[in-house]
Amino acid sequence: MTTFATMPFHLETERLILRPWAESDAAEFCALLSERGKGTPTVEHIRTSIAELLTATATTGIALLPIQRRDEGDFIGYCGLIIGRSTVEEPEIAYELFQRAHGRGYATEAAGAVLDAAAATGRKRLWSTVGVWNTPSLRVLEKVGFVRDHVSMEENGEVVWLTRSLL
Repeated sequence: MTTFATMPFHLETERLILRPWAESDAAEFCALLSERGKGTPTVEHIRTSIAELLTATATTGIALLPIQRRDEGDFIGYCGLIIGRSTVEEPEIAYELFQRAHGRGYATEAAGAVLDAAAATGRKRLWSTVGVWNTPSLRVLEKVGFVRDHVSMEENGEVVWLTRSLL
């Protein structure tokens, strides 16, 4: 097992609250994933996915967290740490927001809170992987200090690998 501290699972910023998943998030999570244009998963499938996320969090000490706007109280997406294409020692930051929440700085704000939480665990570096076509996500990562490391080719196209030191 790792020697890292457990990531804080409740984070707050000026406008956002990041908190653990609840079963009540399933319908909104379905709606968010449907914006990808690849169909809508069932609520039952998403409930299973939420349970898997919570189990992974208990095992790894890192978490992908739902994002709520503080004033409105609405679910607008998620942000957090995952193993993804990386490792528990050097996890990936991941985020996705409803299109209606794009362009308002929410992803940058949430990512900043997650970076602070990651640093508090004692980790030294994070990764992120983003499709080369996803200019808005690449811009968010650059704003919070990520730099390009390399590009790989995957079945869905080119993927940019970025890294950020937490030291």
